[in-house]
Amino acid sequence: MSDESDDKFDEFDEFVAEETDRDPDLAVIEAGSRTLRAQAGPPQGDPVPSRPLDPEVAQALLEVEQELSTRWGETKLEPSVTRISALMDVLGEPQRAYPSIHVTGTNGKTSTSRMIEALLNAFELRTGRYTSPHVQSVTERISLDGAPISAERFVETYRDIQPYVEMVDASEDYRLSFFEVLTGMAYAAFADAPVDAAVVEVGMGGTWDATNVIDASVAVVTPISLDHTDRLGSTPGEIAAEKGGIIKQDATVILAQQPVDAAQVLLKKAVEVDATVARAGMEFGVVSREVAVGGQQLTLRGLGGEYEGIFLPLYGAHMAQNAAVALAAVEAFFGIGAEHARTLDVDTVRKAFATVTSPGRMEVVRRSPTVVLDAAHNPAGAAVTAEAITESFGFSRLVGVVGTSEGKDVRGVLEAFEPIFAEVVITSNTSHRALDADELAAVAVEVFGADRVQVEPRLDDALEAAITLAEEEAEYGGAGVLVTGSVITVGEARLLLKRG
Repeated sequence: MSDESDDKFDEFDEFVAEETDRDPDLAVIEAGSRTLRAQAGPPQGDPVPSRPLDPEVAQALLEVEQELSTRWGETKLEPSVTRISALMDVLGEPQRAYPSIHVTGTNGKTSTSRMIEALLNAFELRTGRYTSPHVQSVTERISLDGAPISAERFVETYRDIQPYVEMVDASEDYRLSFFEVLTGMAYAAFADAPVDAAVVEVGMGGTWDATNVIDASVAVVTPISLDHTDRLGSTPGEIAAEKGGIIKQDATVILAQQPVDAAQVLLKKAVEVDATVARAGMEFGVVSREVAVGGQQLTLRGLGGEYEGIFLPLYGAHMAQNAAVALAAVEAFFGIGAEHARTLDVDTVRKAFATVTSPGRMEVVRRSPTVVLDAAHNPAGAAVTAEAITESFGFSRLVGVVGTSEGKDVRGVLEAFEPIFAEVVITSNTSHRALDADELAAVAVEVFGADRVQVEPRLDDALEAAITLAEEEAEYGGAGVLVTGSVITVGEARLLLKRG
């Protein structure tokens, strides 16, 4: 990289250093955004929002972020919905003002939620979408009509519910957590809009997740695998028992392909509450798929029939499966497969899928060499990402940049990527939850061998090293870089690489 790039990274560090009193995750998001704004202004055509250009709005958003950062983070949980239920009560039950589609699972939740949202928007419904975690800006988590709410609206929503949050804080044993407050904000913003439908992704699990104060008519369960085993269970079946808590009386359940024990648990739960079940590979699924320029061409079988000629601008078989799940969920929302034996308008479905984006998920952010970002952070996610990279890009040489969080199955993640990485650069993001680069490197050496592992504790140095390694293959034109291991790592890399 050039001396100009070094100056940019130094500027990034200076901004982080100024934020010493803040939560590390929020500090790096602010610092990266300020770096981008100082250098090039806001990204153009980027689905991820930048920091506000108006200094007063930026300051107001920063103050809200600082207040939220004083609460329990998303990794500290007290398994109950008592506090969020109390907040909903004093707010007048805003979550009951609109029908909902509730999405749980281990991998693919955010991408599936984005696809569901795009389909509902295409059918002229006003939507609210609540997803987590965010890639760069906390405002990404709450979307209206397919776009993150503005910083102004985010601040206004927080200030509107703040007195009620403080009332609940005063009456409960523990204050509302960061995630609980954001959930309350999302439900209030959706009611205020108002929306015709809400697409709500769980934060973790299902039964005691803060989002689970809705009675969704459609419950979606994306593929379940081992993650958060210290909180959710040590087998897919145990995890499914927790995630199945979003399945409500008389709902329709859309099940992605699941491990056998997870499927058994979910089907039993559905029977207990008289829910209708549609299963991938049975009632709906992917009929065919072909790799295409910029994505893939699909034929999907929905609950009402087949949909041909679907272009999805996302890579990998797992994204095609997510598309089938999303389509079935929207069909169920409209009563297709139950009350109505028909398909949705195929041209509208095509239009919707062609517009889908999923930042930080198999996202190309640079060419020459090609740099791909993917937030895979568990072995199952890493395996489908490795498969998608191999299928869609055909790199002659692929260099990995991996930075993970503590408590993850890092060996499993590295083993999934070992067959496709020629070399791996081990690094760390700036989060307090980041796994130490040397600790991660020790595992990487066992998996890859010392000659294929390079350690660069700073992410900027890691990106530079990986791009340099890839550029050594430039004369062949087939080298690439994959940045992965954590949503936070991907978000920081996205900022540093100046997406857009």
